[in-house]
Amino acid sequence: MPSNKSVSDAPIVQFTNCRILRDHQLQREDLWVREGKILNPEKLFFDEKGSADVQLDCKDSIIAPGFIDVQINGGFGVDFSLATDDFRSGIDLVSQKILSHGVTSFCPTLVTSPPSVYHQVLPQISVRNGGAHGAGVLGAHLEGPFISKEKKGAHPEHCLRTFEAGAFQDLLATYGSLNCVQIVTLAPEMRRSSEVIQELTKRGICVSLGHSVANLSQAEEAVQHGATFITHLFNAMLPFHHRDPGIVGLLTSDKIPAGRRVFYGMISDGIHTNPAALRIAHRAHPKGLVLVTDAIAGMGLAPGRHTLGQQVVEIDGLNTYIAGTKTLSGSVATMDTCVRHFQEAIGCSVETALEAASLHPAQLLGIEHKKGTLNYDSDADFLMLNDSLYVQATYIAGEEVWRQDVLGM
Repeated sequence: MPSNKSVSDAPIVQFTNCRILRDHQLQREDLWVREGKILNPEKLFFDEKGSADVQLDCKDSIIAPGFIDVQINGGFGVDFSLATDDFRSGIDLVSQKILSHGVTSFCPTLVTSPPSVYHQVLPQISVRNGGAHGAGVLGAHLEGPFISKEKKGAHPEHCLRTFEAGAFQDLLATYGSLNCVQIVTLAPEMRRSSEVIQELTKRGICVSLGHSVANLSQAEEAVQHGATFITHLFNAMLPFHHRDPGIVGLLTSDKIPAGRRVFYGMISDGIHTNPAALRIAHRAHPKGLVLVTDAIAGMGLAPGRHTLGQQVVEIDGLNTYIAGTKTLSGSVATMDTCVRHFQEAIGCSVETALEAASLHPAQLLGIEHKKGTLNYDSDADFLMLNDSLYVQATYIAGEEVWRQDVLGM
């Protein structure tokens, strides 16, 4: 169409008959996409005198930003904490499979492992955009090994480490490289953790507090040095106490630096966090809540024995335990399941539930200018959902990468 060629030859797609999640509410308007980006229709009409090349009827679907999972240990038989020579094929498989659950980008997560595993695995993780091949990779989330022995959860004790004299050098020697690292979870009560937090933050790496016995003042000090996230709130940390609420107290702390927001992950699978605890956290600090799956290799597989790094875990229904114990070890819930459970448990709006899995993780990682929203010029990574929040189709860069088989609905 000649009128479109003043700016670009690329086709313009107009998604009609939909409700778009924009500015925290569902708005009945059309979505315009070109070259993988969301267009401002006013500029298109008035500046370019352009119009749509293709129109798609969304049949009254909700259109929401794609989900972003910042803590996923694996799935579908793939364990990101197992060193293999064909690790990339495992990443490829998971990134393909999670499209049907609405995840358009993610942080492959490694639990506490020996240095040899990090040295072998991390060079095989590369940041990449999503597409027909699967969800985009935002960078690795390294959960441990600099965590508390008392709150190790499913992490193997013999692999835990502390910071010695050359604190940041210890971390570098353990991981081997930080090139593809997006998030590091550590326990802030560890000696020399402050200098490590500052060094990581300087390099643009998000520091998360977790698997920790930190008191509130230690947690506040970590935030003042640059930490911005809490790994799976309530799990693997001191329980809330009214005289010292520990890391949980960050949700209502008055010692957070001006202009800084603390985010916190929640595993909304009906197992890890009681609905009442979900409601308490959300009411205390709604804008910081980030839904995570904390999914393990057994997600998408039948119950039985699977791995989580160095450990064997048993799946019994939605429960996952270290084999032979009652210690919870990650989840087998998918992100769309977590979103639906969260909305039901909180009794919140559709918009609130969807933003907890899209806008908030994007804000945490500082990528909200391109991911996690449907603002003009942002990446056209979005979902079509029905009113019950079941994913009907997944789009990355404006291209359909997964669609629900109508016969199977």
